[in-house]
Amino acid sequence: MPRGSGTLRLPDSRRGKLIALVSLVAAAVVVFLLYRRFFPEFDLQQLLDDFANLLGNWTYLIVGLLAFLETGAFVGLLVPGETAMTLGGAVAGLGVINIYLLIAIAWSMAFLGDSFSFMLGRRLGRNFVLDHGSKVRVTKERFEQVEEYFEKHGGKTVLVGRFVGIVRALAPFVAGTSGMSYRGFAPYSILGAGLQVTSNIILGYVFARSIDSAAEYSGLAALVLGSLIVVTVTVVVVFRFLRVAENRSKAVRWMESHRLTRPLTDLARRLRPQYRFLLDRLTPGGKFGLEFTTLAAILAVSSFVFIAFARIFSSDPGPTPGDLEAFDFVGLIRTDWLTGFSKAFTWLGSSTFLGPVAAITATVLAINRRWADFWVLLLSAVMIVVGVDFFKDEIGRPRPEGGLVAVDSFSYPSGHAAYSVFYTWLAVTIAVRIRPAMTRSTALVLFGLSLTILVGLSRVYLGVHYLSDVTGGWAFSAFFFAFFAAVALIVTQLSKN
Repeated sequence: MPRGSGTLRLPDSRRGKLIALVSLVAAAVVVFLLYRRFFPEFDLQQLLDDFANLLGNWTYLIVGLLAFLETGAFVGLLVPGETAMTLGGAVAGLGVINIYLLIAIAWSMAFLGDSFSFMLGRRLGRNFVLDHGSKVRVTKERFEQVEEYFEKHGGKTVLVGRFVGIVRALAPFVAGTSGMSYRGFAPYSILGAGLQVTSNIILGYVFARSIDSAAEYSGLAALVLGSLIVVTVTVVVVFRFLRVAENRSKAVRWMESHRLTRPLTDLARRLRPQYRFLLDRLTPGGKFGLEFTTLAAILAVSSFVFIAFARIFSSDPGPTPGDLEAFDFVGLIRTDWLTGFSKAFTWLGSSTFLGPVAAITATVLAINRRWADFWVLLLSAVMIVVGVDFFKDEIGRPRPEGGLVAVDSFSYPSGHAAYSVFYTWLAVTIAVRIRPAMTRSTALVLFGLSLTILVGLSRVYLGVHYLSDVTGGWAFSAFFFAFFAAVALIVTQLSKN
């Protein structure tokens, strides 16, 4: 470049680029501090308050739409989704909207975006992206980078890739083009979307409550940022160095030749079998990765649903808009025969009926020496029965008025809905663990799931529970069945190895 052309050119070397980046960050911090020093009347908190009031309930729609488009339409290649999530969290932090509802909407829409992109990839294939990707900044090189990453790391790309910009935007599509089954894709997408969305929204939520303090300590933030840059660069350099087998051998030989580092190599050799075992078990696509990750996804969703409702009803026990809509619909369809039908299904979810059924099931499992399933059922049943009564009294949500059957306890969570999850658990256990080769296993699972749903909805129809009570009951029970099933899965694998 001719000297004096007036164009600023960044150094070509990595070191030069790093120095330039740090210099730009430092300059931005200095400018901000000077602005704060000479313009103290500038109120960051007031600015955020005004912005939050301007958005209001539209925040739900904006954040949800961007969460979907980020992967569903590759918008994440142009606009990072973290920005929208953090902004939505800040609006919730000011009390304008509900953070639990915001997380639920963003989480659901992010998963739907992943699913849409996955189906699109399965239908269109990679050639479509290579032919048209340049229109949305998806070059052949960028797409091949994601493909290479996906090929090396398999299903965990879907999970971990939610935290890497270009991978997050393209991984669901690549998963579809690679022939990955949707059954194997969905649990990792649910977990990854939940972790990424929740962490960013909570970050904005906390930031909104302390924005002035954050401004005062921006100098400390700059120091932390600089330290993170240094640590990150060091980790990347070391990682790339150790990816070469020859370099790893040299590093081990060097450590073994020094007295201080020699114990570390001995310890690493001892723990290597355990490390490989754990890595194989927890890596998506491993020997039991899909089953374990599915249980983890159920744990994540069920715990969020139950805790979110519990926190809301502890301060405001009244019906939600969804509860009111459900009661309005019930009023339109209520008939004598449907009332009798609902009373019959409600009885199928009572402790009077399910208690003996669960006891017989546990006895059969014990006779057949299915000890893992036996303990899952026994421990889950105890925790569900005790937990439902405890949280009913702890939350103290009143029942709806005008129920068609007599009840004498608090409303949240629904015990009948919680107990009825037993049907789904039993059907899945038979189809997946006891008789995996049986015909019509899908029909069995759908039958068990249908019983669970009908028992729960019968409580809403009879007017003795809100829909949110039933949803909370399902979530509460699903959490314990999934938790103890995950523990049993790990214990079984350990005993085999």
